[in-house]
Amino acid sequence: MVVIGAGLAGVTLARRLAELGTQALVVGDEEHPPYNRVLLAEVLAGRYGPEVIALPAPAELARGRVTAIDRAARTVHCADGTSIGYGTLVLATGSNPVLPALPGLFARGRGLPEGVHAFRTLDDCLRLSAAVRPGVRAVVVGGGLLGVSAARALAVRGAQVLLAQQAGRLLERQLDPDASALVERHLTGLGVEVHTECRVRDVHCSDGAVRSVRLADGYALDTDLVVLACGVRPRTRLAEEAGLAVRQGIVVDDELRTSDPHIRAVGDCAEHDGTVYGLAAPALDQAGVLADLLSGTRTTTRYTGTRSLTRLTLTAPGPLPAPAPSTGGPAVTAPATGTVTAPGVPAATTEPAPGTPAPTTRPAPSPVGTPTPSPAALDVAAFGETVPLPGDDVVRLADATRGTYRKVVVRGDRLVGGVLVGELGTVGTLARAWESAEPLPAEGGGLLHLLTTVGGS
Repeated sequence: MVVIGAGLAGVTLARRLAELGTQALVVGDEEHPPYNRVLLAEVLAGRYGPEVIALPAPAELARGRVTAIDRAARTVHCADGTSIGYGTLVLATGSNPVLPALPGLFARGRGLPEGVHAFRTLDDCLRLSAAVRPGVRAVVVGGGLLGVSAARALAVRGAQVLLAQQAGRLLERQLDPDASALVERHLTGLGVEVHTECRVRDVHCSDGAVRSVRLADGYALDTDLVVLACGVRPRTRLAEEAGLAVRQGIVVDDELRTSDPHIRAVGDCAEHDGTVYGLAAPALDQAGVLADLLSGTRTTTRYTGTRSLTRLTLTAPGPLPAPAPSTGGPAVTAPATGTVTAPGVPAATTEPAPGTPAPTTRPAPSPVGTPTPSPAALDVAAFGETVPLPGDDVVRLADATRGTYRKVVVRGDRLVGGVLVGELGTVGTLARAWESAEPLPAEGGGLLHLLTTVGGS
């Protein structure tokens, strides 16, 4: 049994198989020991060293890059010329960062210019970490989970950070507008300059290094670093070249089997029932199900999908600035905690594109070294459908003073989604109610009781 990929899915699968008495050889193409990719932002922030995020290594681990799969011979070929035979092959190849086709980003087949960084691997993280110093100017492209985490980590390290998000708000896939506004307020308190509905138009490089970026509105921003956090794409090249069925990801059935009965796929590279999850929880669930199937311990096990909870912690010091009151909800609350500071944000020059009227000048940022308001740590959690449909009921509790926010969406007598910002004492109970899809209790205050009494206020 051979597993291609030494990320969270591949390593978890191998360890579970070993616990069940079945050995698998894991082939990974990174020089580092296996690690938890979810915690890379904490390494960038200086909170953890690389050794802290290491995963327990499987008993059989080979380093090398697999270049081809020979399905007829049931063999994988590696870049160093070696071949490995398999009875069952598992693809846990993960995903690649999406690198936008910005003018000036790529020069005649060479890699990214000096100062431009993807943020997907430990090597990416270490290179970026080595380039960060107090006062360095950084532009983060993308306001999803990765972009928000990277911007916060850079600000914690003392960089002047501008976050450019093409969508209308941060974390638009996970959060509703009120929760997104709290996250933006938190980043702003750290000194991050946040711009939504903002597209980076091109990157200017000189002598092989980034010098500035130009936004779609014509502003040119001098910068030392550009961090590309524009999402990820399943790594499917091996599967495609081997003739396996591939859509967004490698197509698998309820037994994680691909179109070849001897090849399975799990994690970010796999597409199950039309869904590519790209999250840790589904990868772990798939690894557990596949371990049971391949070891023969539970042949009736099936993977039917994962209802994932998204959770993000942004650490920093002092009290969170009070958000504007939420429109359309009563007010209640929960405390927030935390520590750290960051200096100002990059100055924007006002050089419009040729023929474009000069826009008005943006407010000058805080000078480097000037203390900014010290926002508290901010915990964020989201699950299910956070945007209600017509006829749904919504319960929203907000506290403008403490900067906490809770919202749940109810369809009939079922909880279908929720967002929590600030104190997350109730998130476990709410997530279990959502995962079980059981009718909500009618007695004891029902949903309001769940929102306010389990670790809440």
